[in-house]
Amino acid sequence: MQRREFLTLSGMGLAGLMLPYSRAIAAEQLLEPANATRNKALAEAALGAAKRAGASYCDVRIGRYLNQAVITREARVRNVTNSESSGIGVRVIVNGAWGFAATHQQTPAAILAAVEQAAAIARANASIQTRPVQLAPVTGVGDVSWKTPIRKNAMAVPIQDKVELLLSLNAAAINAGADFINSTLFLVNEQKYFASSDGSFIDQDVHRIWLPFTATAIDKTTGKFRTRAGLSSPMGMGYEFLDGDASGKIQLPGGITAYRDSYDPVEDAIAAARHAREKLKAPSVKPGKYDLVLDPSNLFLTIHENVGHPLELDRVLGYEANYAGTSFATLDKRDAGYRWGSERVNFFADKTAPGSLGAVGYDDEGVKTKRWDLVKDGILVNYQATRDEVHLLGETESHGCSYADSWSSVQFQRMANVSLAPGRTPLSVADMIKDVENGIYIHGRGSYSIDQQRFNAQFGGQLYYQIRNGQIAGMVEDAAYQIRTPEFWNACSAICDERDFRFGGSFFDGKGQPGQVSAVSHGSSTTRFDGINIINTARSLG
Repeated sequence: MQRREFLTLSGMGLAGLMLPYSRAIAAEQLLEPANATRNKALAEAALGAAKRAGASYCDVRIGRYLNQAVITREARVRNVTNSESSGIGVRVIVNGAWGFAATHQQTPAAILAAVEQAAAIARANASIQTRPVQLAPVTGVGDVSWKTPIRKNAMAVPIQDKVELLLSLNAAAINAGADFINSTLFLVNEQKYFASSDGSFIDQDVHRIWLPFTATAIDKTTGKFRTRAGLSSPMGMGYEFLDGDASGKIQLPGGITAYRDSYDPVEDAIAAARHAREKLKAPSVKPGKYDLVLDPSNLFLTIHENVGHPLELDRVLGYEANYAGTSFATLDKRDAGYRWGSERVNFFADKTAPGSLGAVGYDDEGVKTKRWDLVKDGILVNYQATRDEVHLLGETESHGCSYADSWSSVQFQRMANVSLAPGRTPLSVADMIKDVENGIYIHGRGSYSIDQQRFNAQFGGQLYYQIRNGQIAGMVEDAAYQIRTPEFWNACSAICDERDFRFGGSFFDGKGQPGQVSAVSHGSSTTRFDGINIINTARSLG
């Protein structure tokens, strides 16, 4: 088939697996507007029914979740999928206990039945609950709306244009020396209407975009192969992110181009093919202690796994143990002024940062989002909490960390955008490298391993460059750094300033049982860590 013939769905595929009760739809249906008047009428009916059922609190989420994926390999389109999932979730407190129910039928009769079911579940839960739910107060905001500040709705861009973009970057990579390449464009649009008995009626339109690819180069004599994935991040932006505006680029040592608020996938694919070829010839790293210079494209994952997750209060309290366990960062450590890192280390949570994956106006409990400190001058000061948890921290205001990945899923605590603040004094990446005698400069996310307390971990990358006497001394391969979380962050000796600050992120972050996914960004500037253990990951198979 010709590339311009891919105008409609060719199968459910990956995008359809992201949402429960999803249905395949034509691309044009992604642009159908939500019916705000109908949504408010349904929400008011649910709130009235909950009050009559004896609920002391009720919230209603009416959601329409849209996904599109365009999947290619070399000169072929493997799949184009569009899916939609829509319905209503109702959560109530009756007799001090939670109850939740959902329906895909958006009719008055169906929503009243869901309310009755949620109230019945709450009454059953109350019979075994030891203490009542305690909600932090929230003042109702009436009728408000919030939208991701996009300039170009990616859902409105014709499929053929997206296919052309992916196939052009594939061709550029092949021409530059790659033997294989696969690329995918993921688009998400969450249209969420929230109403609560607190008096809030909140309409939100959330957009996210991601274009991952992997280029592979093969040494046909030996059969050895190496890959390099794209170095861009998923973002909470529209199609303008793929415009490749030069103002969004940062030129780094080693001839690497970094991207901030725009991305040139063709340019990155050409570089990926060249890097994959270089990796075939790169020597294997010598294990030992090195000073690490970590680019934000690598450091974001370490922040995510060993700062963001262990500071989720439900993990700290032992309420959540799925997807790599609980947390070493118990409440007594905060009370004792626990030193998480050096005095340079400042972590903050922020659900408002423009362009970030987690940016929304209000969370899924109707709480207005904000920014707050987690680690201040190296000292642990706070966690991430929801309305029914924050009183355990001695606070009276929710952090706005509640999220559900579908109308049919109950909202629960999810990670905010957790970032490392940039350095306070001017420092470029080149100047940071000048002060390193024996180090490794790492770009991109790689494989990783973490323990059940988020205390011990190991992280790889995409690109590794040896630093000798303040100079980039060539590429090495087969490296991974091993850390103990507090020791690692206490080894932080320098952070570049805000000119280098960039987001990395996770588009499909898993948590819970049954599992849910969310999207979250982590910002940082390039950061130096002294005396970190590097292992060699190469294995002899014969």
